[in-house]
Amino acid sequence: MLVIGALAAMFVLFTFILPLLATLLKVALLVAVVGVIVFIAVRVMSGSGSSSSQ
Repeated sequence: MLVIGALAAMFVLFTFILPLLATLLKVALLVAVVGVIVFIAVRVMSGSGSSSSQ
């Protein structure tokens, strides 16, 4: 009976935690992509500004 309860608890945990982890992973990936795009945009903007002064 204890094993069945533990399995049920693990099943509930995984059914709730796995989609949550997948969502967090998607959010983290989105933040990383946006961060890289912003970083490249800033580099290009500052690069074009500093290249005219050099």
